[in-house]
Amino acid sequence: MKRLVKYVAIALFMGAGSAAMAQEAKEEKEPVYQITETLNVPHTAVDNQGSSGTCWCFAGIGFVEAEILRMYGKEFNLSEMFVVRNAWAEKVSKFVRMHGGSSLSQGGEVCDVLYMINKYGMMPEADYSGKVIGEERHMHSEMNEVIASVARAIIKNGNKKISPAGPKAIQGVLDAYLGVVPEDFTVDGKKYTPKSFAEKYPVDPANYIEICSFASEENYKPCMVEIPDNWTWTPAYNMPLDELMQAVDYALEQGYTLGWAQDVSNKGFSGKTGIGIVPEDPDATLWEEIVPEKQVTDEDHQRAYDNWDAGDDHSMLVVGIAKDQNGTKYYKIKNSWGDRGPYQGYWYCSEQYLRQYTIFFTLHKDALSKSMRKSLSL
Repeated sequence: MKRLVKYVAIALFMGAGSAAMAQEAKEEKEPVYQITETLNVPHTAVDNQGSSGTCWCFAGIGFVEAEILRMYGKEFNLSEMFVVRNAWAEKVSKFVRMHGGSSLSQGGEVCDVLYMINKYGMMPEADYSGKVIGEERHMHSEMNEVIASVARAIIKNGNKKISPAGPKAIQGVLDAYLGVVPEDFTVDGKKYTPKSFAEKYPVDPANYIEICSFASEENYKPCMVEIPDNWTWTPAYNMPLDELMQAVDYALEQGYTLGWAQDVSNKGFSGKTGIGIVPEDPDATLWEEIVPEKQVTDEDHQRAYDNWDAGDDHSMLVVGIAKDQNGTKYYKIKNSWGDRGPYQGYWYCSEQYLRQYTIFFTLHKDALSKSMRKSLSL
């Protein structure tokens, strides 16, 4: 009996050891998609939007930081919340002027950051983090509801005329939830205001452009991108999908990043693997092996947009090009969800993914080839 117990104990020990080794081997197993970068455009570090719907601002600030790095050789960590508060004030103003008929949400687009910096300036994150309610992460749900309540109270027009108190009330809410904006701050030993700092390192919205691809619109002409978060009513220049992708490659090859509005609410975007693809078989089991991808056409892209399968539920920054072990092209994407995932905050989305889910890109006009600028009459 003692011998049997001994053998059982040994077997259990060996079994436990084998299970542990198997688990360790499983954890060390190579990823299904083995990504190799082929091009990386200089840019700043990944940030974290926390529990806020301000991805557009994090992508936009990342875009501006990359542009300042490219044009002036200076690396800054700029404040997203300074831009967010100014955008909220502008949204409420438009909401009132439209009698409640415009978007009133925390969403937006990369180009909004350019507009807000041009009008209000910019400042370092260290001088205005927007974290004053005792949370380590951005948490905006309550603030968003309070702003919306004030805005809706204003358009009820209870006094039979719109009073000047409304904008002050909105600023009070923003001060309470994001903090009072300092009048000035110091960078590299010199004192600046938000406006003078932006003038020192100008990023002029007039030098930037949005490009899109919709079969429903005339090619090589500006069109209105009809999505709820385009509250600034910014137009984009339309072009065939193949040419849009050529423009993306050319921009990256010339050392420019691109602000990217797209959709991530789909089966092919995986936070666990850090990969975005468009499976040929929509019912395929993903991430256990590389699966064939759908070859996305202009018609596929338009259909996804019309059916709300491709919206602008997220914004990120395109910063490079990569490939997998089969030579399939991917784009390196800087996200704003912190360092989560196997690539510490970066995603790799296939060429077909960009073709399927892109709404539009924001980029410098000089990032377009001469022939493309000619086609667009720029």
